[in-house]
Amino acid sequence: MMPLTPWVKRLLVANTVVFVVLGSGAAAPEIFYDLAFFPDPRHALTHPWTGITYQFLHGGFGHLFFNMIALYFFGPRLEHRMGGRHFLALYLLSGFGGAMLSLLFPDPAMRPIVGASGAVYGVLVAYAALWPRTVIHIWAILPIEAWALALIMVVVSLWSGLTGAGGNVAHFAHLGGLAVGYGYLRIWDWRLGAAKREFKRKLEAPLHPPEGVAATLNADGALMRRWETIDTASLHELNREEVELLLEKARKLGVKALTTSERQFLDRMVQA
Repeated sequence: MMPLTPWVKRLLVANTVVFVVLGSGAAAPEIFYDLAFFPDPRHALTHPWTGITYQFLHGGFGHLFFNMIALYFFGPRLEHRMGGRHFLALYLLSGFGGAMLSLLFPDPAMRPIVGASGAVYGVLVAYAALWPRTVIHIWAILPIEAWALALIMVVVSLWSGLTGAGGNVAHFAHLGGLAVGYGYLRIWDWRLGAAKREFKRKLEAPLHPPEGVAATLNADGALMRRWETIDTASLHELNREEVELLLEKARKLGVKALTTSERQFLDRMVQA
């Protein structure tokens, strides 16, 4: 198991401190309920902060313990992979997404929703998406792969939410956390690979020089004038650095010092 990462440690401390100070609401009920989330659109509009603050409240020690033990085991590896900023965003947005989905399926009794479960479910589903074959031992006994555990959580939460089973558990908050956590991970993963995909696309794109240029492609001066028109400011950082290095090489050593693939790359950047 990985050592605790910075944001996992801070979240563990924050949740524990809030529970020690406020407990399950008996110590300071006015503050507790002012921070809790009520699945009522009017209350959500007048208390917008509760979409975040409810995640740090818990209804009892057991509620706190199971949420924090899950965060303790699954959070560090995920934070190490995504980085602190993205991990925290996934955590808080998953909890917020759980609150928002609860607005669509409100509890008729309008009982307040508290707990980090939505956020933790987002962490769990992201973990399962990245490492689906990791074996997890439930209660340190029952082995199950991460993807199967995530699927079971979705099915149980959906069934319990629609049928009303499960008592006071906010199942739609769990589902919202699962959906947002998975969605955030997919967006993060796509953006992470976007620069590499764009670089590869440019490199592999067919070369179609504009009319009027083909006749002078063999002239070094014409090539340099053509390449000097590249708008480096509009390029991605990876492409911009490569263009600037190749242009500097051509200026110092001449166009013939560039390989065929390097010349083709610069021509593609002209057309970008």
